[in-house]
Amino acid sequence: MDVALVGLVNIGIFMFLFVPVSQRLLGVRFGLGRLAIGAALTLALAGPLAKAVSGPPPWTGSNGAAFALLALTALCSMLAGLIFLVLAEALVPTGSLPRARDLRRDLGGKLARTRRYLQILRIAIKHGLGPYLRGRRRPGHENAAGQADLARSLRLALDEAGVTFVKLGQVLSTRSDVIPPSVALELSRLQDQVSPAPWSQIESVLTEELGAPPQQVFADFATEPLAAASVAQVYTANLDGVPVVVKVQRPGIASVVERDLDIVQRLARLLERNTDWGRSMGVRSLATGFADAMREELDFTVEAGNMAGVAAGKSVVGNRDIVVPELYPKYSTRRVLTMQRLDGIGLGSAAKSIAERGLDAAKLAKVLFDCLLGQVAIDGVFHADPHPGNFLLLTDGRIGMLDLGSVGRLDPSTREALQRFLLAVDHGDPVAATDALLEIVYRPDVIDEQSLERAVGQFMARHLGAGAAIGPAMFNDLFKIITTHELGVPPEVAAVFRALATVEGTIARIFPAFDLVAASRSFAAAHVTDRLAPDALRRTATEELATLLPMLRRLPRRIDRIAAAAESGRLGLNVRLFADERDRRHLTGLLHQALLAVLGATAGLMAVLLLGTPGGPKVTDTVTLYQLFAYNLLVVCAVLVLRVLVLVFRLPDTRSRH
Repeated sequence: MDVALVGLVNIGIFMFLFVPVSQRLLGVRFGLGRLAIGAALTLALAGPLAKAVSGPPPWTGSNGAAFALLALTALCSMLAGLIFLVLAEALVPTGSLPRARDLRRDLGGKLARTRRYLQILRIAIKHGLGPYLRGRRRPGHENAAGQADLARSLRLALDEAGVTFVKLGQVLSTRSDVIPPSVALELSRLQDQVSPAPWSQIESVLTEELGAPPQQVFADFATEPLAAASVAQVYTANLDGVPVVVKVQRPGIASVVERDLDIVQRLARLLERNTDWGRSMGVRSLATGFADAMREELDFTVEAGNMAGVAAGKSVVGNRDIVVPELYPKYSTRRVLTMQRLDGIGLGSAAKSIAERGLDAAKLAKVLFDCLLGQVAIDGVFHADPHPGNFLLLTDGRIGMLDLGSVGRLDPSTREALQRFLLAVDHGDPVAATDALLEIVYRPDVIDEQSLERAVGQFMARHLGAGAAIGPAMFNDLFKIITTHELGVPPEVAAVFRALATVEGTIARIFPAFDLVAASRSFAAAHVTDRLAPDALRRTATEELATLLPMLRRLPRRIDRIAAAAESGRLGLNVRLFADERDRRHLTGLLHQALLAVLGATAGLMAVLLLGTPGGPKVTDTVTLYQLFAYNLLVVCAVLVLRVLVLVFRLPDTRSRH
């Protein structure tokens, strides 16, 4: 035990010397484990190398010769440790393996994901979905009673699985053209019939966020939830005589969402790595966009900003039939949102009420669709989750827009491209539609535009003609065009497609015969062409002229100076090479490596020449002065070459950090 303790102490003392010297010689930093192994290897080889260089003691010669041999032995033994570090860097580069702390965290995350997978599997089997998972039964092949049982089991399983799967059920409930109508109807109950969290937990969230119990903040507060959604629960209250609703985030939901989003993003990376369609569609970026949208939903301050942005848009300000509730910022925080209470019923179950009240279902459908399309193409801020549970049919016949936690945003250039695409669809022009499409999506370096134009023309003829209906085949053909021509879909554009598909299912609840293609053309004719009106063209020309006028005013003087310089032979062109600091740093690093390689080769050549030179003064009985110089030059050569190699083997991101 004492011998082992002494060995560990020696290694520790030697590491105190080896670590700074090795990192200084090689010019990079290494992990503690690699340095410990290199120090132990150096210490282990010190004794045998001393005997090999100078023979067994006692040594003959002067004290200076003994010191020189001792220094040579130390350098040679340290060289072994340096060689180990370089070989380790070549075989397992720094940064390619996780750190111990990251390894523990990843292991914990993997265990949590495994538990989540098993939990989801247990929930599915518990509710009778096991045969569907094993492929023994296929949805849609049951009779009416079987479909009813399947729908109820699926709803209960999604409800119990949590927020992410509730969101999945909400999306599926709007697509009765994809799943059986009875299943879609049952899943629609997930919009506002999710099992609520206990009041005691909600009360603690309210007290923590508002700084006082809700009974002290509000004049009246109902403890029974008005609605229980996947992310939050909604309660009615009274604030200074004004009826309000208070949206409270479900306790502990953030950690659950993060865990499920991690599973979704890992699956997306797997698809993008192993499938061609995953790479062409960019499913990793789509999953990242979905994750960002979900995280925004968990921050109610983002929803508050979204409400202000949507309410300020032209599609809402100029529309008397759409209402966005008023926000009360003083009583809103990251997990609590207080807003105006709108009286009405959910749009998903409003068809009967519309008929009983004699309301025009076609007009309501057009109002809703024009509002969303206006948000997309004109405002640039749109409701990204327009399922039926997020709209109310108010008592006065208007439509109330709720739950703006998920909002999409489009930059002006994308909005203009979408407007041109709508105009091209209205005019039946596949060439203009193709040009607009290429500005909306990510285009590859090489593309067959003629083939793309033909594909877009066939798509328009098949799905955008008179009497055509928007359905899954339309979106499948659109994505087929995108994947075939290797176009990439930006996340914000994917959000537009998802919103349009969702609102189509929402509108079908109140007016199934609504023609979205005709409505899109009508919208383009009524709104997008407004920018071609004389007043709009005059305003656009004035704005562009105001931007160009300062440049045009300076242009004659500059042309005169250029002409005078050319006439007198003084016209020159200054080009600054390597103006970017990163380029200079990269070139300097390459020059340093080349210089080190030349110096190492020179030292090695001189060492070989000295070793081949006979004679010379004797330092010991077996070593001459020429050989001593040669050995030291060989060590210098090895160190310089190892420094170059370790910089070559080091990963670029690691090299830039150090």
